[in-house]
Parts: sequence; structure tokens; C-alpha cells
Amino acid sequence: MRALIQRVTEASVRVDGAVIGETGPGLLILVCAMQGDTEKQADQLAAKITKLRIFNDDAGKMNLSLRDTGGSALVVSQFTLAGDASRGNRPGFSSAATPAEGEKLYDYFVQRMQAEGIGTQTGKFGADMKVSLTNDGPVTLWLDI
Repeated sequence: MRALIQRVTEASVRVDGAVIGETGPGLLILVCAMQGDTEKQADQLAAKITKLRIFNDDAGKMNLSLRDTGGSALVVSQFTLAGDASRGNRPGFSSAATPAEGEKLYDYFVQRMQAEGIGTQTGKFGADMKVSLTNDGPVTLWLDI
């Protein structure tokens, strides 16, 4: 699985003008299931994200995890993370999981984040979403599991 993780002071996602998910201080996680991914990758990704030490301690050093800070997460599906623009100007998305498999793994990943004790809200799989955020730092990481 692939994820783009942004440390945020706040983030929200809207569908048809209505806020359907939001978080305060914590993480915005854009996630994409790739061809061949299984629940094992979702387990590993959720465990890694909750333990990443990317939040500041009292000395201003990135030593704390999402779990340590009690922060929450907004998880948004984004198949375009599988985009490959190495040939030409139009990205190809053939490395993304099928929509059915992608939605299954997305839902499973959200459940794993919740099982890790993280307050988690979501976007809507496959919807046209408008995501707003205030990136904190900025801190942005790309993970492939």
C-alpha cells in the first residue's frame, strides 16, 4: 500500500458541500491500495503510521508518535497515488488495485487504525472529495509498504 502522510493542525473532507470527515491535530493520510496488496500490507501500514515519531516533544524535536500525542487521523482514499507519468504526459493508473479490492483494503486499513487506538474519520471511497488542511511544519511523508 502507498500513503502520503501529512502532519496537520486540522483537516477536513467535503462531499457535495458537506463535511463528512475531519480531524484536529494529527494526521491527514491519503492512501492507495496497489495491485497485489493484501491485508498484511494494510496491517503493516497502520502499525507504521501510528508509531512514526513525527510530532514534536517539549524540546521541539520530532520524538513523539500519533499514539503518544493522542492525535487523530483523517483517512482519504486516493487512487491517483498510483499514478505513473514516466511515459508521456497523461498518468497511467494500472498499478492501482481494482476499485472493489481498493475499497476493501481501504476499509480494512481504517479498521486497523481504529484498532491501534487512533480516533479515525474518513472520506468517501470513490467520491469527488474536496480536502482542506493546514499542514503543520510542514511535515509530509511518502510511505510504500
